[in-house]
Amino acid sequence: MLKRLVAVSATLACLSALAACGNEGDDRASDPSSSESTSELTTETPESGPDAAGACEYTEGAPAAKEAELPPTEPTESGEVPIVFETTLGEISATLDAEAAPCTVNSFVSLAEQGYFDDSPCPRMATSPDFGILQCGDPSGTGAGGPGYTYADELTGEETYTAGTLAMANAGADTNGSQFFFVFNDSPGLTPLYTVFGQVDPEGLDLLTKAAEKGDDGSHPAGGGVPNAGPIDITGVTIG
Repeated sequence: MLKRLVAVSATLACLSALAACGNEGDDRASDPSSSESTSELTTETPESGPDAAGACEYTEGAPAAKEAELPPTEPTESGEVPIVFETTLGEISATLDAEAAPCTVNSFVSLAEQGYFDDSPCPRMATSPDFGILQCGDPSGTGAGGPGYTYADELTGEETYTAGTLAMANAGADTNGSQFFFVFNDSPGLTPLYTVFGQVDPEGLDLLTKAAEKGDDGSHPAGGGVPNAGPIDITGVTIG
């Protein structure tokens, strides 16, 4: 599930390719031929990132899938931020880009440090040649869950989703929450609607690619489905 997943109706969220179905739209970043086609979404790049005072805005909304406190309004990280996802596939190391996406990284680090992602499933994998993603970040595993708040996109309009990209899923413009996706093969079918906030290391990318070799069951209406390799879970996340 890739997102634009949050404060839109459940119907619209489930229709988007990488937005979550309900609370946090994370399926909005999906195969453009899916039921949530990115072609149906606006391509206008909204203003985003910290305000003139350097503060981020997080807006409370739907109930959280797992209890979480709001992130601080002033970003706590800068530059490159090392992160390790402990998963049932093995450790996936990555680097978050707090310069390009300060409010996104600020939220992600806050949730990780609260244990929000611990013991959470990654139920959606898409394994087509031009759309290869693993969507995670909803502790409920339904594709509809989020942290109880949303925040703005951080986009340039020139985003590309090459292998190794970490990006936020959503349910429409400025509906980011907790759902995100790993890109494991170049995905030119995705339009620049999903905030890019990091890069996976080669070793972690290799783990994702090997898991994707077995394909998916095609059960997700927006593209992809349950990984044929078996359940993939995040067991913990370490920052630094």
